[in-house]
Amino acid sequence: MDTLLIVDAQNDFCPGGALAAPNGNEVVPVINKIMDKFDLVIASKDWHPEESTHFEKWPLHCIRGTKGAEFHPDLRVDNINQIFLKGTEGEDDGYSAFEATNLNLEEYLKNHKADRLYICGLTTEYCVKDTALNAVEAGFATYVIEDAIRPVNVNPGDGDEAIRQMKDAGCQIVTSMNLN
Repeated sequence: MDTLLIVDAQNDFCPGGALAAPNGNEVVPVINKIMDKFDLVIASKDWHPEESTHFEKWPLHCIRGTKGAEFHPDLRVDNINQIFLKGTEGEDDGYSAFEATNLNLEEYLKNHKADRLYICGLTTEYCVKDTALNAVEAGFATYVIEDAIRPVNVNPGDGDEAIRQMKDAGCQIVTSMNLN
């Protein structure tokens, strides 16, 4: 089963947000366009408490229940079958969707007979990369949709380095045009 995992397509990671990926909003039309190609569509959300050690490294973002934590308003949420919440504890960075606390992502995928996992969303060098690396470790054929991800690029080239690391780990890098 082909599964699309939308990683953190939230307001705070888009222009105007607290931790915006430049042009992060550009992933939304690509994601909306490809959703119907998948048997199962799931998503993750950063869902931080206000008091978190995560904010020793990062500005306040994706505080649960705030506008910044909501999905981008143009994202088609009607097709999302399940949402996985991560970073929900005060000591939890929650970069990978496999660290979700409301449901176990690996078990969910295996129970739904998912074998190929296509990953898109925000941000390339943190949440997308960590999710993709965990997917490979869990034994899923993992594809990262390059035109449906964007980096924060805290340091120039961080996004490109993350793509290299994902390739080296066994992820296939594809574009939305290559999907059947």
